[in-house]
Amino acid sequence: MGFLKPKMPPLPPVQPLPEPPGVSQEEKDAIAAEQREMERKRKGRRSTILTGPLGVEDEAETENKTLLGS
Repeated sequence: MGFLKPKMPPLPPVQPLPEPPGVSQEEKDAIAAEQREMERKRKGRRSTILTGPLGVEDEAETENKTLLGS
């Protein structure tokens, strides 16, 4: 019986993390470029996978040609 359980108190607001001291703009740009490169490589590998979580997504080729040409 869910109506007998006490309600959960609201979560406190999320505070943004402060930036670490001493990080220059060039270092930020280098980190962002490295992350973009990793994401590009990840997308490249993902596009070569032909199966999904449910298995092969393409239709099976059920009609084969024979030696007689039909």
